[in-house]
Amino acid sequence: MKILKKYCLIALLIALQPLFAQNKKYDFSKVDEIITDAISVRAFPSAVLVVGNSKGMIYQNTYGRLTYDEDEKTASFNTLYDLASVTKVIATTSAVMKLYDEGKIDLNATVASYIPEFAVNNKEDITVMNLLLHNSGLTAWTPFYQLYTTPQEVRNAIYTCLKEYTTGTQTIYSDYNAVLLGDIVEKISGLKLDKYCKENIFNPLGMTDTDFLIPTSEDYRIAPTENDTYWRNELLRGYVHDETAAMLEGVAGNAGLFSTGPELFKFMQMMMNKGKYIDERRMPAKGQYEIMFREETVDMFTTKVTGLGYNNTRAPGWETKPEPTKFPPACGYKFSHNCFGHTGYTGTSVWADKDKDIIVIFLTNRVYPTRTNDEIRNVRPKLHDEVCKILGY
Repeated sequence: MKILKKYCLIALLIALQPLFAQNKKYDFSKVDEIITDAISVRAFPSAVLVVGNSKGMIYQNTYGRLTYDEDEKTASFNTLYDLASVTKVIATTSAVMKLYDEGKIDLNATVASYIPEFAVNNKEDITVMNLLLHNSGLTAWTPFYQLYTTPQEVRNAIYTCLKEYTTGTQTIYSDYNAVLLGDIVEKISGLKLDKYCKENIFNPLGMTDTDFLIPTSEDYRIAPTENDTYWRNELLRGYVHDETAAMLEGVAGNAGLFSTGPELFKFMQMMMNKGKYIDERRMPAKGQYEIMFREETVDMFTTKVTGLGYNNTRAPGWETKPEPTKFPPACGYKFSHNCFGHTGYTGTSVWADKDKDIIVIFLTNRVYPTRTNDEIRNVRPKLHDEVCKILGY
């Protein structure tokens, strides 16, 4: 028994080594201060931060409670957050990348070639790439929950909608695009989007907590989002916040995914290693790795597309660093332009800088108890700039 305890202790120390090492070289107290100050002014009740690079984690911490109630659970690395639009990249874009690697999807093919019902109202020319770049010509958003009662009605409305502008002439970020991409994945694969992602992306990466449709038995560790008083009349905890995804029964290309900070780091580390990852389930030999995506595919999907005739700041599916407008970039000023990431309406974000080799996962439930507070727009850039400063950039 003593020998067993000794080995267990050694194993525990090895497992915790990155956490012990994180404070020896870098002092993240300023980052902690930014987040705790934000919690004190109720920008969000809880947060999880994971910082690292292609080699591994450098720093991780948790902050606050899942709500502002004093008896609520504190945030942990096990806390599940509603990712909102981060779903678009972790699930939907990744599924498209997988199908592209397998030669099962043509990015230059028309949407109508996969969804024949879409070939109406002058939309026959819209391609899969137009959806990925959000320059399709489709509107940004529609309050479907105010208009319809069934998933099929929502899909019919998207399939038969009108164009708002000429395809390929500007960027209008649209949930329509992501829903259509998710539907295309389902039509090609013959699987629901959640099942396809689970089998082909999340399970191989060991992302066992990442999924759509989280069972109610897990509510205790889910960060609640909004106290919905205008449609569902309940506190949303495990019930996807996004109304369109909710209308589509919780599984949609635009939103619906839940995950934890450490699991999202696994995913972004794989992306920073150009599709390579270690499958811990197989007890790999040193230097042995698996391939999720081809290197060329990762490069293409994480690099800003140029030559479109307008000022595009997007990669296929992913955001890149935009020029500051009313608000500073979510990834801050110090991230290079050779970066990729995405934000979620609920207060989530994932960003990676390819030049500086930095990964930042920052999860909050900023829409609790109401979506009206947008202070996170100021918190995110400050946090990312401070991370860069701490790491020497």
